[in-house]
Amino acid sequence: MNIRQIADNYAVSPQISVEDVAAIKAAGFKSVICNRPDNEDPGQPSADTIKTAVEAAGLEFRWVPVVSGQMTMQNVEEQAEALDALPRPVFAYCRSGTRCTNLYAAIQQMKG
Repeated sequence: MNIRQIADNYAVSPQISVEDVAAIKAAGFKSVICNRPDNEDPGQPSADTIKTAVEAAGLEFRWVPVVSGQMTMQNVEEQAEALDALPRPVFAYCRSGTRCTNLYAAIQQMKG
């Protein structure tokens, strides 16, 4: 798992596994956001599978799926709502971490 710190309370990573959840918690994160649609790649763990592990570890979880290369304003607004509602710091993941990073950048632009 390759965690990239984007802001004080926000970091991103490529796809995680159930086994990564303990390390995410140990790193001090309070919440996890999945920005990957289910079945994007064969063998990828579903959002529900990760959600179950995240919540069992005592962390909060949100699923804000974004189709690769097709980020919409609705996606940006949903991510912003999740970030406002979730305890921080927040850990977000997608296939490579790029969508999570782009969503965060779009939110910052929206806030002006």
